[in-house]
Amino acid sequence: MSILEIKNLQVDYETEESTVHALIDVNLQMARGETLGLVGETGAGKTTMAKCIMGLLPQRTGRIRSGEIIYEGEDLLKKSVKEMRKIRGAEIAMIFQDPMTSLNPVLTVGEQIAEAVVNHEHCSRSKAMERAAEMLELVGIPAERIHEYPHQFSGGMKQRVVIAIALACNPKLLIADEPTTALDVTIQAQVLETMQQLKQKFNTSMLLITHDLGVVAQNCDKVAVIYAGEIVEYGTVLDVFKKMRHPYTEGLFNSIPQIHGNVKRLNPIPGLMPDPTDLPEGCSFCTRCPYAEDRCHKESPKLVEVGTNHFARCFRCGKTKGE
Repeated sequence: MSILEIKNLQVDYETEESTVHALIDVNLQMARGETLGLVGETGAGKTTMAKCIMGLLPQRTGRIRSGEIIYEGEDLLKKSVKEMRKIRGAEIAMIFQDPMTSLNPVLTVGEQIAEAVVNHEHCSRSKAMERAAEMLELVGIPAERIHEYPHQFSGGMKQRVVIAIALACNPKLLIADEPTTALDVTIQAQVLETMQQLKQKFNTSMLLITHDLGVVAQNCDKVAVIYAGEIVEYGTVLDVFKKMRHPYTEGLFNSIPQIHGNVKRLNPIPGLMPDPTDLPEGCSFCTRCPYAEDRCHKESPKLVEVGTNHFARCFRCGKTKGE
């Protein structure tokens, strides 16, 4: 049984000058205990999807045009603000992108972890602080540092504190929005290992948002590739990495530096992602695709099954690779 299912989700941002098409007909499914990687360029719509699930889309500009977000059999988009407050943090938690700005500088880390526990478990302050100390130990920080402030911690330690806050109430679903972006490679590995251990300990499902394909390979069961607000390929990590069927996925892998072989230049995807306020008429990737045909500039391809639980959005999917 799936814990989360996103159906035909379409989201826009309305500004005075134009309409930004952030998500277009997004469909995704997550099983219980599964880790799903969401990969794409900056501005592709990854964080918007996370905010929709959490009910944190900006009220002034964000508009959900259509779709459903089914969590445990219920549509989150039909929940009231009060109902979402009960779910957010207790059942669905989020690790935000930048730990430097996610923590309150005037509260101790213990108080910030305890706040989540008090709000959702309605226990005493002393019990919540005991839980905060336990969570710090779980993420590899000595419990005696519970009364210290965020500025007394390094970047990696701050990220561990943010993870402790997110997991304090044992959520069923964890959304990690590029949790290692601001960290060096060694600390990245430590933070990801901590997240994996805690995920297994609490049997938590995880949506891991990243632009690092190596992180996906090491930590995810399935992967969804998003481009200009659309899921262009989706399947198990093995299928997508070894049997990639969308030109954008191919381009992402071709642009990774190779340590084997004598290569003098990187091989980036030519051009830029289209302006989300003025998307091309046909396929959103047609202006950068080496295989684009006349049809690609006029019609928008559907997400079709190209293997068992492997989907891609490309007219070439009916053809053999290399045509």
